Amino acid sequence: MTVTAAAGFEAASVAAGLKSTGALDLALLVNRGPSSAGAAVFTSNRAKANPIIWSQQVIADGDVRAIVLNSGGANCFTGAQGFQTTHATAEAVAEHLGVDAGDVLVCSTGLIGEQLDREKLLTGVATAADALTTDGGEDAARAIMTTDSVPKTVTVEGPGYTIGGMAKGAGMLAPGLATMLSVITTDADLPAAELDRALREATRLTFDRLDSDGCMSTNDQVTLMASGASGVTPSTEEFTLLLVDACSSLVLQLQADAEGASHDIQIHVHGAASEDDAVEVGRSVARNNLFKAAIFGNDPNWGRVLAAIGTTSAEFDPYAVDVTMNGVRVCHAGGPDRPREEVDLSDRIVSVLIELGVGDAAAMILTNDLTHDYVHENSAYSS
Repeated sequence: MTVTAAAGFEAASVAAGLKSTGALDLALLVNRGPSSAGAAVFTSNRAKANPIIWSQQVIADGDVRAIVLNSGGANCFTGAQGFQTTHATAEAVAEHLGVDAGDVLVCSTGLIGEQLDREKLLTGVATAADALTTDGGEDAARAIMTTDSVPKTVTVEGPGYTIGGMAKGAGMLAPGLATMLSVITTDADLPAAELDRALREATRLTFDRLDSDGCMSTNDQVTLMASGASGVTPSTEEFTLLLVDACSSLVLQLQADAEGASHDIQIHVHGAASEDDAVEVGRSVARNNLFKAAIFGNDPNWGRVLAAIGTTSAEFDPYAVDVTMNGVRVCHAGGPDRPREEVDLSDRIVSVLIELGVGDAAAMILTNDLTHDYVHENSAYSS
């Protein structure tokens, strides 16, 4: 049931006509309480869509009663009319649910620079509000899909409480979230401030470590809502660990569905002077198109790894670095080691271990290879 797995939540999805295919394109999720605590993190892109601008205002007091999400249009760079559409959507949800519009988050995803059909949106909200159910989570995950091939959902059970979640994303996956929309719910009883701390830590370790193609969108939002319906108040530490598990599952599903990818690449950086250095090194490789193209061609070209990390400001000696690919150490101390022919890159999962040898810090960055299909999909689909 994903986002409705946790007690206190209901969802509904409709085909409002925003997608030309006639598929589900609007999802409404409502928190019935007794608590309505919420937290959210947003894209760090300075170019923010209208729903982001609205939702940043809504979340300021940590009180969230509902969230409405549409696919079929990003409502970004649509001016005052676009913001009025976002505002009107929240007002419509509030009217139908008997809540304050200032407690309604709005998310949109799809084509940038095109106005959303406000009449279709508002009609869709009305229809969804009349169809809310505790079994509506699965359809909600489908309604927010754009170029996704499958819905992304997760449920994690804690001691006496549940965490459920959904996400969408198949392209433009880069830090500053991982260009996507995600909603996570829980029936744990935690205040907004603790939810915020937990969500930021989980995001830092999961969504912000997925760097599929180095492109950051304008509509990224991860929302966490707590109903308190279980009556259980876990420690922030315990809850955060389970939230990291839930977010990690969603991130792996996002990576596996990245547009046109044929390899899912895990870049492990060990022996760094700091975690920031490890992240910077891993990200430099994840964003290196020469390396990504080599992996697409099943070529364990470790030279491209060293060339990439040489562009960073991280502390290391290039002639003391080891690189291991799928268990075969192909580079030792900045020079050739085992023959690259021993590396088998035929499986979808590729593991790259970079050992810097200057400290104890480590980090993992997730990415994908660069394929013909990726170029085709992003030349044929406007974004």
